[in-house]
Amino acid sequence: MNNTLEIVKTIKEALEDKKGEDIDILDISGVTVVGDYFVVASADNLVQLSAMKDEVEERLYKDYKLSPKNVEGKRGSSWILIDYGDVIVHLFTREDRAFYDLERIWKDGRRVEV
Repeated sequence: MNNTLEIVKTIKEALEDKKGEDIDILDISGVTVVGDYFVVASADNLVQLSAMKDEVEERLYKDYKLSPKNVEGKRGSSWILIDYGDVIVHLFTREDRAFYDLERIWKDGRRVEV
């Protein structure tokens, strides 16, 4: 497993630890230059969403000394994007995930399991 996939696996584990739901990993490397992977997950509420964001950031810093290049949608937002360059994490409330439907928009990306 290359380093990027190890990072994706760590993100997935962090999200699972905070009870993130419907975690999808899309390989978008052949579709766009914005990154190699999207990790998409849902939360039941804004508090859980914030906890998921914090856990991802803490784990990636602790394990890889990685800080996000950018974070969009801070506390109180129903869509949080954490940009690590090669990996972009999208965290949604259920309602916003259904509304924006990234998996449909990026359907040319390949779903992967880690």
